[in-house]
Amino acid sequence: MEPLILVFDCGTQSIRAMLFDKKGNLVAKKKINYQAYYSREKNYAEQDMDVYIENICKASLELKKEFPNEWENIAGVTVTTMRDTTIFVDENYNLLRPVLVWLDKRFARNDYPFPLSRTVLYKLVKMYDVAKTQRSIMKTNWIRENEKDIWDKTYKIAFISAYFNYFFTGRFVDSTANTAGHLPFDFKNKKWLTKKSMNYYVYNTPPELMVDLKEPGTVIGSITKEASEKTGIKQGIPFILGGGDKCCESIGTGCLDEKSAALSFGTAATVEINTKKYVEPQKFMPAYVSLRPGYYCPELQVYRGYWLITWFKEQFAQIEVEEAKKLNIPAEDLLDKMLSRVPPGSDGLILQPYWSPDLKIPEAKGSIIGFSDVHTRAHIYRAIIEGIGYALKEGMENIEKKLPHKVERITVSGGGSQSNSICQITADMFGLPVYRVQTYETSGLGVAMLAFVSIGEFSDLEEAVKNMVKYTDEFKPNKQATKIYNELFNRVYKNLYKSLRGLYFELKDIISLPY
Repeated sequence: MEPLILVFDCGTQSIRAMLFDKKGNLVAKKKINYQAYYSREKNYAEQDMDVYIENICKASLELKKEFPNEWENIAGVTVTTMRDTTIFVDENYNLLRPVLVWLDKRFARNDYPFPLSRTVLYKLVKMYDVAKTQRSIMKTNWIRENEKDIWDKTYKIAFISAYFNYFFTGRFVDSTANTAGHLPFDFKNKKWLTKKSMNYYVYNTPPELMVDLKEPGTVIGSITKEASEKTGIKQGIPFILGGGDKCCESIGTGCLDEKSAALSFGTAATVEINTKKYVEPQKFMPAYVSLRPGYYCPELQVYRGYWLITWFKEQFAQIEVEEAKKLNIPAEDLLDKMLSRVPPGSDGLILQPYWSPDLKIPEAKGSIIGFSDVHTRAHIYRAIIEGIGYALKEGMENIEKKLPHKVERITVSGGGSQSNSICQITADMFGLPVYRVQTYETSGLGVAMLAFVSIGEFSDLEEAVKNMVKYTDEFKPNKQATKIYNELFNRVYKNLYKSLRGLYFELKDIISLPY
């Protein structure tokens, strides 16, 4: 009777209910898809909490029905989820409005100005414009300005992870590893900001509105009778606090220290490192809380990362999409073949993936340079993959400069990691070996390891990784390809933004004119 951990992974477009054993095997899985969000107005991205809860229950009940014997061995339940997806609740923990999904792009007017002391301080450190931009994207500030009735009724503001914890246990608490997003959290000291903090007035949200926090891995209670009736999970089974999807992914690929960097090839592509040292990869960009006790996860993100593949398919790959339908295979399988037809460096075609601008450079736009008559759709596709790789490599270098060790290996997860061609390109670009683990569901695997530690099956995450992470594929860099990529990265890619910055400002001015 091997104990199993039941993991719920709540993503932007689906819920996965999964059972993992102590050897890292994904024993059973049920996935339920749903619409990512709805938009009442332009730039809005909202969702009803019922969509998440009802599909958690549906996935759980269907998993139980299909795997009744395994279901009896559940020893713990935990959740990992998308980050920065915000809720507002009243004193009875009833939701006051729809969920604000992380893709929401509404902006506050900044009706509440900075105190003079903060204005002077931000200007001294040359971060005033960034602080203003950051404040404008705070959903809490937008609610305060535009939905005063909701703001006045709000008892707690939290991410959806807190509501999931409440649904299963009746306790409205959250994990410090779920705090990555736009709420006033002091990541270095792992507590909510106070008015004395330099950054408090960027958020301008009273700390008493924040949810109580516990360390990831804390057993906060057990499955309640009500949750049991809705999900089919036995009442009384321990419930363990998990963490956000990205920090769980990094642990799920075995990245425990500075010698490894975890790349996530998802809708938002990220590079993340686990380290004891608190390292801010950029100003106003904190290091998040790791699942590993005493560690942080500095991270840099390409916001529209592997979403660019979807963009490419819609705009340029109708032939492959239609052919894939006939063959009943993913279109990405055919796109993969396109990659092999183009040499490293895409014959001089270079893409900068700023389809959505960075916080520090809001004027930036995406760009593709180097076109000539030799270039084809295949070149554009490879340039997309390479452009995301360049951006992640630049992010890793920014973090690496502040760490005591150089990164020696790369691990990959997310949809793009299923492509051998993309993994090989990554190894060549970084000049480091790339490792892929036994399952695509690395976020679920990472939080399952945490749960096994919490119920006493392993002494710590290091032991859990040794027993549960298996590297099934290694991609070694090709020295000649690495040399080409290093030249293009250092001599061209890293100079693209500063060379085009003035033109980006001109574009912004021109398209905003009332012609």
